[in-house]
Amino acid sequence: MARELLKGNEAMAEAAIRAGVEAYFGYPITPQTELLEYMARRMPELGRVFVQAESEIAAINMVYGAACTGARVMTSSSGPGISLMMEGLSYIAGTEVPCVIIDVMRGGPGLGNIAPSQGDYNQIVRGGGHGDYRVITLAPATVQEAIDLTVLAFDLAERYRTIAVVLTDGSIGQMMEPAELPPMREPPRTRPEWAVTGAQGRPRRVLTSIYLDPYEEEKTNRRLLERWRQIQAREVRYREYYLDDAEQVVVSFGIAGRVALSAVRAARAEGIRVGLLRPLTLSPFPYAAIEALSRQVEAFLVVEMNAGQMLDDVMLAVARRVPVAFYGRMGGVVPFPEEILEEIRRLVREPPPPEADPREAWFRRMGMWGAGNGSGPSGMREAANP
Repeated sequence: MARELLKGNEAMAEAAIRAGVEAYFGYPITPQTELLEYMARRMPELGRVFVQAESEIAAINMVYGAACTGARVMTSSSGPGISLMMEGLSYIAGTEVPCVIIDVMRGGPGLGNIAPSQGDYNQIVRGGGHGDYRVITLAPATVQEAIDLTVLAFDLAERYRTIAVVLTDGSIGQMMEPAELPPMREPPRTRPEWAVTGAQGRPRRVLTSIYLDPYEEEKTNRRLLERWRQIQAREVRYREYYLDDAEQVVVSFGIAGRVALSAVRAARAEGIRVGLLRPLTLSPFPYAAIEALSRQVEAFLVVEMNAGQMLDDVMLAVARRVPVAFYGRMGGVVPFPEEILEEIRRLVREPPPPEADPREAWFRRMGMWGAGNGSGPSGMREAANP
């Protein structure tokens, strides 16, 4: 199909529609409201279900109920709204029914602001709600990837009877760029064998997350863990740039990874042999790929728009074989490529010892920037929000 100029939020909504979503339940919150507004127009046109709920808590419980019937369902929100959904997400995970969540991250904590951020990493990647479970987490860096990963999210959620989250941010949600939409899929005509659709003419089915017997609850947890082991073995995805001869590797995701790629290309132009690994799946995380690189390269630089949440996963994979440095911007500030380029130069010029704490070193440098004076590292101007 032809490429069109599409806004990120609307592109993800249309991608979900073309993936065959049957019902959307949500509540407005910036910077994802255009997604909900688009669904409000398109879903009724197609004879599908759209409900603007009275709250995010209500929305996720509507998703839960519809998912139990085997319908292809989703919601979307941003950080504060996702926080309100956490109990419902745990119930959905415990009941083992599929759904898709789109999280368009914004600055926080608290009410924060509506600028792009990556502060929801731990909340989503670590499962979020109570109990032992994990959710598939996909991280686009372009509008095209946001489309493709939204479609993939539905496929993975149904394949593994789990929650799949597209973890994006206000920058990608609000930007416009050329992208290609997939062909339209029809919603499923039949329901899966586990779905609760009425017991007339067949044995009764029960979907629940309540197991009063601890041994039965342990069985459920084992089943969830075994399924997650399958996901880890089969579904890790990432993109590689300039890694064939790299001596240093930048690891970054989402919009930060896109900015980091510009910095890597600039560093390459200076003769620095640096590459980029950009995870598409934050959960399952590409531990094996990073571990293999740690046996070949001299150092890593992790770049995020938070205080180092993915950093912990990278350090776990590297296991102090080589130095790991960190650079982050917080609160909705998007780094400039020049900032990341300077950090790459620093890593080449002054590599830290492998046992050094990268977060502490970053924090000490951050303390030298000054508070509220519009300056960044090395006198860098304050990053503008797109």
